[in-house]
Amino acid sequence: MVWLRRTTHYLFIVVVAVNSTLLTINAGDYIFYTDWAWTSFVVFSISQSTMLVVGAIYYMLFTGVPGTATYYATIMTIYTWVAKGAWFALGYPYDLVTVPVWIPSAMLLDLTYWATRRNKHAAIIIGGTLVGLSLPLFNMINLLLIRDPLEMAFKYPRPTLPPYMTPIEPQVGKFYNSPVALGSGAGAVLSVPIAALGAKLNTWTYRWMA
Repeated sequence: MVWLRRTTHYLFIVVVAVNSTLLTINAGDYIFYTDWAWTSFVVFSISQSTMLVVGAIYYMLFTGVPGTATYYATIMTIYTWVAKGAWFALGYPYDLVTVPVWIPSAMLLDLTYWATRRNKHAAIIIGGTLVGLSLPLFNMINLLLIRDPLEMAFKYPRPTLPPYMTPIEPQVGKFYNSPVALGSGAGAVLSVPIAALGAKLNTWTYRWMA
């Protein structure tokens, strides 16, 4: 019955990764990342790094296999690209939805777990820090490769957008001078306790299954 248990584990990963992506969508990620990228990139970076690390480390420790975090991030990316295609099919421009870059940060988490010979505490501290530091950098590079997000936001408004999410011009010269540095710093600090939470959830799961 080992094969059944392992299959169940990996199916769990698929289900939770898809639900994590749905949570991102419901939190306004597509609209958030396209409309608010310049004004709230720090908030976006923190939310994405913490959301990625809690699920990725949970399932990486659950299976004990380095590479599971990347597998988790890949599922999220594929699912988001499917949703991007759905928006495109509805007549919106290709750049309306910008898919966040999760995979490289998840690879760093996997690499940490593998390099430290499956040391859980190293994965939490070092891996969590690397995820928080790297994700804003990768996402800003991704963002620079597309057309102006604010232009897309004003040109193609969504009727379901609540008033408080209405696109606004960036407040240049104030808090947003260095969104990558701020996002990386805050993400690195917050991703570690969130990674520890993911590891603790893994412990609780094993107790529940016992």
